[in-house]
Amino acid sequence: MRITSLIDIFSLGWKHALKVGIKPACLFAIALSLTFLTHACSLGAGQSLQPLRVGITSWVGFDVVRYAQSAGIFKQRGLSVKLVQFDNQQDSSRSVMRGSLDAAFASFWDVMQVDPGEGKPLVLLTTNISAGADGIVAQPAIKSVADLRGKKVGAKLGTVNHLILLEALKAHQIQPADVEILDYSNEVAAEKIKAGAIDAAVLWEPMQGETAKSIKGNVVHTTKQVDSLVIDTLMSSDKIVEKKKAELKQFMLAWFDVMQAVDTQPTAVFNAVGQQLGQSGEAFASDYAGLKKGDMALNQRMFATEGRLKSAKADIVQLLKADPRHGRVIRQDVEVDGTLVNEVIAGWK
Repeated sequence: MRITSLIDIFSLGWKHALKVGIKPACLFAIALSLTFLTHACSLGAGQSLQPLRVGITSWVGFDVVRYAQSAGIFKQRGLSVKLVQFDNQQDSSRSVMRGSLDAAFASFWDVMQVDPGEGKPLVLLTTNISAGADGIVAQPAIKSVADLRGKKVGAKLGTVNHLILLEALKAHQIQPADVEILDYSNEVAAEKIKAGAIDAAVLWEPMQGETAKSIKGNVVHTTKQVDSLVIDTLMSSDKIVEKKKAELKQFMLAWFDVMQAVDTQPTAVFNAVGQQLGQSGEAFASDYAGLKKGDMALNQRMFATEGRLKSAKADIVQLLKADPRHGRVIRQDVEVDGTLVNEVIAGWK
């Protein structure tokens, strides 16, 4: 049977389309195209969306969104998006609160400490949860987290690395004060442990595995061993959401398009993103495997009335209070409201 149009495929049904030789990847692309066509019609003539500026740091759970650029998903969702690169999430989330960005990819931990600005911080969606991609690398003589008592550990205070250390210590009933924390960034901590200047370092992949191999040391803890608070998000402010709600909803729809692509054609996604980052698709896929991805199912659980984000907020406050060496102000007004993300999920096609 000759297939002459997209409508023919949906008239036939998916199963029959597969029988006549249409590949699954092609079916995904066709479905996505029809979704965009429907969306374009729903916008109506003369209605356009404003450009978005979104902060991003180098992290596998965030970088996967770059597929939306290379695959044209943002454009097909009616968006013009500029991903603005930052060295750390504290700077990007601060820029949101000051009105320089519309949104930023940032850990929930960083959002809980963001500097005051215009309005309240607002968590829009969960992009991923670390499940092995972050951990603690130690010198060969150190075999467990319990052995860190009295030792020097490299971790940037107030950052996610500090959180990873604190939740590991809590899991082993060790007081934060029992460990000497050296205020080092990820890269500096890796160099210091290789030089033998510190006993352990909190690192993320791929540096975590590479460093452990280099020093013939041990990975004594990873986020896979706990119900980790290393929860990454897309954040904005209530003031910005008031002005650009339509644009942010389209951005979130594009995010779920990417998550769908990760499910249906992961190799194509990882190869495309890896190429943009100057690494192989296999290497990117390996790093991404250490995460729980932020698909619709995860977001529904996280933003439930008594979901994980609500309890995580209280847990983060406790950890920040338990070790004030970070010197940061804890935000009590971070808004976790599932209304917007649930609207997006309900409208996703």
